[in-house]
Amino acid sequence: FSVLQVVFEHEGVFIHSSPDESEDQDLISGILRIVDKVWVLSVDADPSNMLCACKDSSSVVEWTQSSEDNPHRPIDHQLSYETEWDMINAVSFRRKAHAHGDGGSNHTNDRNKWAFSFNVCDLRSITVKCEGWSYITFRLKDGTALPAIHFHQGGSTAFLDSLRKSVQINESPDDESVLIVSTYCKTFSQSFENLLDDTNYGLVQKFKKDPYTTTLGGFSKVTNYLFDAFRAPELECHQRPAEEVADLLGELIPGLEINQQEEPGFEVITRLDLGPRPEVQRRGPVTMEEWAKYQDSEGRITNVPHLKDLIFKGGLCHAVRREAWKFLLSYFPWNSTHEERKLLQKRKTDEYFRMKLQWKSVSEEQERRNSRLRDYRSLIEKDVNRTDRNNKFYEGLDNPGLILLHDILMTYCMYDFDLGYVQGMSDLLSPILFVMENEVDAFWCFVSFMDEMHENFEEQMQGMKTQLIQLSTLLRLLDLAFWNYLEAQDSGYLYFCFRWLLIRFKRELQFQDVLRLWEVMWTRLPCQNFHLLVCCAILDSEKQKIMDRKYGFNEILKHINELSMKLDIEEILSKSEAICMQIKNCKDLPHSVSEILGLNTVTEPSAALETSEYGILESPQTSPRSTNRQDHYKPTPMIFM
Repeated sequence: FSVLQVVFEHEGVFIHSSPDESEDQDLISGILRIVDKVWVLSVDADPSNMLCACKDSSSVVEWTQSSEDNPHRPIDHQLSYETEWDMINAVSFRRKAHAHGDGGSNHTNDRNKWAFSFNVCDLRSITVKCEGWSYITFRLKDGTALPAIHFHQGGSTAFLDSLRKSVQINESPDDESVLIVSTYCKTFSQSFENLLDDTNYGLVQKFKKDPYTTTLGGFSKVTNYLFDAFRAPELECHQRPAEEVADLLGELIPGLEINQQEEPGFEVITRLDLGPRPEVQRRGPVTMEEWAKYQDSEGRITNVPHLKDLIFKGGLCHAVRREAWKFLLSYFPWNSTHEERKLLQKRKTDEYFRMKLQWKSVSEEQERRNSRLRDYRSLIEKDVNRTDRNNKFYEGLDNPGLILLHDILMTYCMYDFDLGYVQGMSDLLSPILFVMENEVDAFWCFVSFMDEMHENFEEQMQGMKTQLIQLSTLLRLLDLAFWNYLEAQDSGYLYFCFRWLLIRFKRELQFQDVLRLWEVMWTRLPCQNFHLLVCCAILDSEKQKIMDRKYGFNEILKHINELSMKLDIEEILSKSEAICMQIKNCKDLPHSVSEILGLNTVTEPSAALETSEYGILESPQTSPRSTNRQDHYKPTPMIFM
């Protein structure tokens, strides 16, 4: 069945009966609403089932005249899908017979001549002006200009913010008081460039004032951001020199200059002969039948190192992922039984919904006094509406996938309130939710992934600093000539790899390839920080083109950006593994490189540890956060002679 969801309502919005300022004009008070039609399908009592609800494309804006004899309509609460964790939902639905709710425009109303309603899809532009108070005029695509509505008591900003959830609103280049309206499309919504609010040099100032926030907002689509944002508009004759941009970049993440200076304490080594790079063969993905062979009668996973080797070599077929990812992400212990996992899920379900209740039970009044929660919610709502919108699982407005994406991210804010939500985290959750198709399982797998990725999103960006330094060290070892070329082009900081590292290549690969890459990396094979070798493999494939064409700073950024969605994941994985084997075979490997890749680490093995094909010690109870975050990593810089 369908219900009409009132997503915005504000009383005391006036229409002036005469456009001039005559003293005898009437001020007609009314109520302004944005109404969405929502289709709801009730589900059974299984908490693992998703809410089957979706919003159609007929969001309607309406203004009706206030009337004393117009009683409030009853409120119908949203159906809950949380069964025993049923809770009051802050979203309410109002049933309403709306003659033109399915797309038509209505400029006159039987009750009074001023009332109007229109589908947001019919809206062309909005003019916003101020005369002590704000007033707004709507112009439709058929040329009709509706009566101006005056916000004598405020509320115009909240109205426009709500409207932005249904349509894209941009400032007109010709008139700053005019907002141009366009509906969302798949390509635009998924675009990384869509995340930018402006691309002029003014953003550089914001960059300097708040490097962390702006870096995550800008560097999550780093290459186009740098290539466009630091340039003057096309109509202007001048352009900021590349070296000025490079100098500014050097200020953004203090600490990276360690790579550029010859200071005491550097590890001085001669240029190494790494020897030939071996050929690597990959295999097909692990099938359901193969996966079953590695379980005993009680459900324990046996011979974990060998199974991880198979996953590393070929990944998983999609039918296995929902179960296998829970082990790879340490949600399920490898040695747990079926019964132990059922008890674990029940306990984790209770824990999840207790945290979810914390934010769902916050009233509007409470949220007004909690700026951090309010900011988290605002940023999550904005990011959810543009995460993987070309994927059918997240297609359309407010579909079940989007609702769950939003709720999991809000609940994560309760789980880790110090970190809360930072732009880019929705990209890490999206593939996990897609695979799990279950709110609770997706949340706890996401928690494990965030344990590993946490430092990427912390305010000091220590994780990003460390990884860029480590990547620079590896690249200089593998190809000093190429690294020297990048350094000569003011690109030695490797900022063009920032997006790769921040969200683990999520925006560089096709969605299915992201799933393959992540499950391979989650095996923790064939070495520590394998994702850095993936970066090296991509750069190795592109270095000749970059050097032969004599690309400079901007051209390198642009070229790397244009690799997005064009990369061959199997070729990359083969080359990454070959690079790892080549480094391992090298004699007199620099200590700094051994430390980065976790090679030749002296460890006292215990009975609980098993060794994989790659010589990695495996522990079934190892926590990703404790082993993979470089909490105490202090790189030993190298100078190549």
